[in-house]
Amino acid sequence: MKKFLKGFVKLSLILCFMSHMVQAKEAKEFTVTQLPILKQDSIHEVVTRRVTNFFTQSHYRNFALDGAFSAKIFDRYFKLLDPNKTIFIQHDVDLFRNRQEQIGIELTDGNLQTAYDIYNLLLKKRFDRYQYALSLLQKPMDFSANEEINFKRDEISWAISEQELDDYWSKRVKYDELTLLLSGKSEREIRETLTKRYNRVLKTLEQTNTEDAFQLFMNAFAREIDPHTSYLAPRKKRDFDSEMSLSFEGIGATLSQEDDYTVILSFVTGGPAEKSKKLAIGDKIVGVGQGNGAIEDVIGWRLDDIVEKIRGPKGTVVKLEVLAAGNQNKTKIIELKRDKIHFEDREAKLNIINDERGKVGVIEIPSFYMGLTDKVTHLLEQANQENLQGVIIDLRNNGGGSLAEVITLTGLFIDQGPVVQVRDNLQKVTIYDDKNRGIEYKGSIVVMVNRYSASASEIFAAAMQDYGRAIIVGETTYGKGTVQTSRNISYPIDMRLHSDWPELGGVQYTVQKFYRINGDSTQRKGVEPDIDMIQDKYVDETGERYLDNALPWDKISSAEYKPVANITAILPTLKAQHLVRISNNSEFIYIKEDIARYNEKRDQLFTVSLNKISRETEQKANEERELKRVNERLSRAGLATVKKLEEVPKDFKASDAFLDEAVQIMLDFAPNYAKIADFKLNTLKKVEQIEQSNIHEIRLNKPIE
Repeated sequence: MKKFLKGFVKLSLILCFMSHMVQAKEAKEFTVTQLPILKQDSIHEVVTRRVTNFFTQSHYRNFALDGAFSAKIFDRYFKLLDPNKTIFIQHDVDLFRNRQEQIGIELTDGNLQTAYDIYNLLLKKRFDRYQYALSLLQKPMDFSANEEINFKRDEISWAISEQELDDYWSKRVKYDELTLLLSGKSEREIRETLTKRYNRVLKTLEQTNTEDAFQLFMNAFAREIDPHTSYLAPRKKRDFDSEMSLSFEGIGATLSQEDDYTVILSFVTGGPAEKSKKLAIGDKIVGVGQGNGAIEDVIGWRLDDIVEKIRGPKGTVVKLEVLAAGNQNKTKIIELKRDKIHFEDREAKLNIINDERGKVGVIEIPSFYMGLTDKVTHLLEQANQENLQGVIIDLRNNGGGSLAEVITLTGLFIDQGPVVQVRDNLQKVTIYDDKNRGIEYKGSIVVMVNRYSASASEIFAAAMQDYGRAIIVGETTYGKGTVQTSRNISYPIDMRLHSDWPELGGVQYTVQKFYRINGDSTQRKGVEPDIDMIQDKYVDETGERYLDNALPWDKISSAEYKPVANITAILPTLKAQHLVRISNNSEFIYIKEDIARYNEKRDQLFTVSLNKISRETEQKANEERELKRVNERLSRAGLATVKKLEEVPKDFKASDAFLDEAVQIMLDFAPNYAKIADFKLNTLKKVEQIEQSNIHEIRLNKPIE
């Protein structure tokens, strides 16, 4: 899931230079004695017991937290700690094997001793690995041997010896060196860059805290139940809530970490940081204070810790000590009053495409956030004034969101009737209806989806398809047919009994499965488009069906409803017109070539040559292919061709082939739909009336990573 603040961390450590208030820093060597020894906080005992209670008593999946399930959590924990098996060896895992079946007891009691013992070993092993990587930088670089490195290691066995890992890490460092060499860096620059990068990793180990270990272990427990169940640490919970509302309280600046500094990347329009006119992109934040409090030096801190200090309730004051971009000599103090920040760039948007055959509106919906339906209602009011041939709803890469919003959004396009069915762990089926009479938009609709459209996106696409209200185009969707609820771990009485307790975070767990109104589940299978834009499929592992503990597909009885149009009658003609167009479309020919090349080399995708000549040959072939395509695109646009990719105009963008084709499908579809649609058809029966207010807490998003 996207986060509301995006930090682009360049893992590197630099010799810092500043005068006056900021003193020069020397790069230091890290020793194993500087690693923290993590122990469970007392508050985590409470959180553990409560989370365990939520999962064992309220989850959709019935499971016993016995020895067998404990062993599965044990294995998943190691998998999350070392997914590519590059840190631990078999002996490390075996050290704790005799404790694997007591994991469930520790979760019930709230004492996670085994989890912390394993995590502390991980810190030491990661420290040793990166120290070894640093030592390899002292050796001569040789890229003449015909060596390869395979990055797909998740399914291999644990290494038997440290020497086996040494062999892998020798190749890993050589890969890093060669990649930098091919980017044009000198040997001296390569060694400097990688030394900083590896030391930066070592520093993050030193900054590891108990919440890091706790969060990862609790999510090993959660993900063993099903892929969309999560423990949300306090910061993650706030981020999750911000994502759902597209808002947070703070200063409205996007930050990144460069070396030891926190740097301003951009501003949110209208936020306190932008309106103050006192900050600029590139400024470095070196200290943070609260209100009348002292300013605390934050050079070298973790980015998430700095963000935590800068964020705060609306109306409160934060003080920033800032080193202006381009000025290494003197800092300044800036006071900002925090405010509520709204991410307008992440809201639904309407674009009007003027094609020679007619005008088409495109509503792009990035997620099903709270307030989406109100926004789309406003956009449809604009669309209704534009004399459009139709509207395209673009749900590509939309991972889901609020169940309440997808129901009300669907209601904008149908009169009344069922939208989705859900079944809980007691097998009770509830039908959620759109109860608002009237239709905001009666014109023809095309819904665009792809294999990353999930959950709430699938509910909307399925309902529109079942009602005959829209043509679904693109790819078969992700296949997430489960419903999650979000709960605070804190109880209302907590603050009265324990005023000194910190935030406890939250949980998100599966409580229901949802079903189309025709009774089919989308779980694992997804929603199949009426017009599949990709004839040749990627042979990859994208989708719910590839997750090892995803819930199964099943089916229930259909709800009672009537479609407003029989779209299947006109689909053969629309498909034929579509196939003729894409057979002569250069962009679709490129897509077909890319898929064929991907599938042909799929088994070698994770295997990379460490031979300089071989990599240069491959790189040259890729660049020549891309240059050829770019020049063909420039020629079609009536622009001058280029000799190098670097010469391509910065404002030139390749067309969105899928959207362009969706527009043409719409223009074929619109005249036919007007003839077959009948909005007088209503649902035959309401099976059960549900108040919308009861479902605002229910989420359908993909898991938070």
